[in-house]
Amino acid sequence: MGTLRCCFDGRRAQTCGPGGCGLALSASLESLYKERMTARRGTAASTKRMEKAAGRLATSAVQRMSDELEWFRELAPEHRSWVGLVAQSAIAAFVKWQQAPEGEVVRPVFGVAPRALARVVSLQQTVQLVRVMVDVVEEAVPDLAAAGEEAALREGVLRFSREIAFAAAQVYASAAEERGAWHARSRALLVEGLVRGDPAEVLDARAAALGWQPAGRLVVAVGGAPPGEAEIVLDDVEHRCRALGVESLAGLHGERLVVLLAADPEPKVVPALAELFAPGPVVVGPVVDSLAEVTRSARAALSALRVAPAWPDAPRPVGADELLPERALDGDVEARTALVEQVHTPLAADSPVFETLLRYLGEGRSVEATARATFLHANTVRYRLRKVAQTTGYDPLEPRAAYVLQVAATLGRLAAAQ
Repeated sequence: MGTLRCCFDGRRAQTCGPGGCGLALSASLESLYKERMTARRGTAASTKRMEKAAGRLATSAVQRMSDELEWFRELAPEHRSWVGLVAQSAIAAFVKWQQAPEGEVVRPVFGVAPRALARVVSLQQTVQLVRVMVDVVEEAVPDLAAAGEEAALREGVLRFSREIAFAAAQVYASAAEERGAWHARSRALLVEGLVRGDPAEVLDARAAALGWQPAGRLVVAVGGAPPGEAEIVLDDVEHRCRALGVESLAGLHGERLVVLLAADPEPKVVPALAELFAPGPVVVGPVVDSLAEVTRSARAALSALRVAPAWPDAPRPVGADELLPERALDGDVEARTALVEQVHTPLAADSPVFETLLRYLGEGRSVEATARATFLHANTVRYRLRKVAQTTGYDPLEPRAAYVLQVAATLGRLAAAQ
């Protein structure tokens, strides 16, 4: 392009300032615009031919999809017809795009099909469909292009295919975001239902909607939620559980992390559970046989987590049933019932053993003092204390077990007095 001159007096542009005058720059831009319009008019004849052949090209593209793609042949007729509409819309959009490349003509291509089609046809399959359409149109270029316009038309096809690919990626990214948001809401509702104690049929329906239908036994673990964005934290928890060979469903309830595990906590899993939670107590509820009973595990775990600070030396994680005394003192009716039925009632059935235990606890857990108070030999006291351990699973010679026995005995006598 020749030297630009000022539009006012014909002097060279550089004499009007470092960048020339504004009118000179406008003249340059006008020249570029004219070149672009000339190039666009150069493909006008080819564009008209493409417009007339749009229906035939779409039909050919769908036929080739059926010939080359086995999964396409297996689609329902309704879904194949929607793909045909997308193909026809894409070719029509290409015609418009040739006329106005800067226009928003690509994004609506996929809008002619229902959003449900994105769940039937994967992104990888969509890429295959786009490739077939591009091949069909590109092969037709020699017949559709006017004299001297073949290269420009072929270049336009290639550039438009890139735009179509980006538009498809946006459609699937948007669908994935919506599914992720829906999954997060459904997961939150299921976890909230566990905590609230919703009926079994409600929990079953929500789990089925998530596609989460575990087989076998279930258990709930609760603890403090680790820092970070909620969805990232929950996805990380479920990923780490899968790495341990355990299917899980995680959710947040306030500042607590609730994890539903579709397996008995095996020895290798239990220590690893603690790493999923923030520092502080971690409680594992009782194992249940089905989703219908899992609210019992969640209720026990949450009750135990609330009172866990009362046992500073508790293991991490700790079983909810290991905190039965603290739960009972906190007003947990299920814990009180469990202590009475599982500990007090069996012991009360054997009066000599029970009386010896009560005396042992009253004498500061001293075998010798108990023997003197009951006029028994120390070995007899030890024998009866071993029977307590065999009957209840709690060894009175261990401080923690003795505390559990003492609370259970107190609750049992209170229940009997009412």
